[in-house]
Amino acid sequence: MDALKNLDQKGRVIAEYIWIDGSGTLRAKCRTLDKEKIESLADLPEWNFDGSSCYQATTENSEIIMKAVFYFPDPFRGGNNVMVLCETFMWEDTTYKNLIPTNTNFRHFANKIFESGKEEKPWFGIEQEYTILEDASKFKVKPFGWPTNGYPANQGPYYCSVGGNVCFGRAIADAHYKACLYAGLKISGTNAEVMPGQWEFQIGPCVGIEEGDHMWAARYLLSRVTELEGMTISIAPKLFPDWNGSGCHCNFSTETMRVGSGGMKYIDDMMVHFEKNHMTHMALYGSDNDKRLTGIHETSPFDKFSYGVGNRAASVRIPTMTINKNGAGYIEDRRPASNIDPYVVTGIIMDTACLQKDS
Repeated sequence: MDALKNLDQKGRVIAEYIWIDGSGTLRAKCRTLDKEKIESLADLPEWNFDGSSCYQATTENSEIIMKAVFYFPDPFRGGNNVMVLCETFMWEDTTYKNLIPTNTNFRHFANKIFESGKEEKPWFGIEQEYTILEDASKFKVKPFGWPTNGYPANQGPYYCSVGGNVCFGRAIADAHYKACLYAGLKISGTNAEVMPGQWEFQIGPCVGIEEGDHMWAARYLLSRVTELEGMTISIAPKLFPDWNGSGCHCNFSTETMRVGSGGMKYIDDMMVHFEKNHMTHMALYGSDNDKRLTGIHETSPFDKFSYGVGNRAASVRIPTMTINKNGAGYIEDRRPASNIDPYVVTGIIMDTACLQKDS
């Protein structure tokens, strides 16, 4: 199969269109474009798919329209082939005159929030935790490296581990890392996590809507990498009650924070708004997040907001370097679950931290 990657495509490009379906799952299909190379989004025409098969439309009115918003080099096919992240739209009615965002096109709404506060140039960095699964049937969930029956030795030696007796899945994590770099995504690192077979990668720093674009693209590449190995990934927040769950810690800063002009009072005032809107955030920070945020396993309680310097048991951690520089730095929101929609989370953080703060 590898030999086919280098075959002459006769001056044409394969574009793999990627979208988020009605359940929040990624899907994709390919088309041929009569171009030597894609130079801009204008080179990527609108396309459609069967929304009735993707939980987004009825059979009688099934056509969902895709509009390209972000494209990147295809690390699997190589050459000038590309992958294309799309927003999705449906027809408002059977006159077929007006398009409206589909039920999972949260990018459309998040972008409006970022446009409203663009003077703050919001930076985000999201830490995506996930678990590699050898078996993910409805009868059994078996993380990679776990024994066939029972559980592995207690957690402790697996975080940032080295060695075949404690580190499981490095080849997949490394392949994903290189695929992201080839694609031009802003991946800033990766590491083995606390539970065996559990890993993390970080996307950022990114500005505004770019964080969601790069995170969804990185998730797609991760699924494709594990697919090649006959495995899959889980971004469920809590696979097993007595083991660490998976989160998506979101690091955030505004230009005011980065230059330190607001001091710690700026951050303290921001935390007042975070506390006031805590349960609104929790409703948007991933499904089954209450199973993860128990107050143990390096988490805060689901229904109680807190923040503290260097505190990984708080809802929001203030890094020591931020307080040492009188507020010049960033904050880490540790509440988001691993299965968040990054457009939703970055959007609500921006809205609470900046737009409501200024109102």
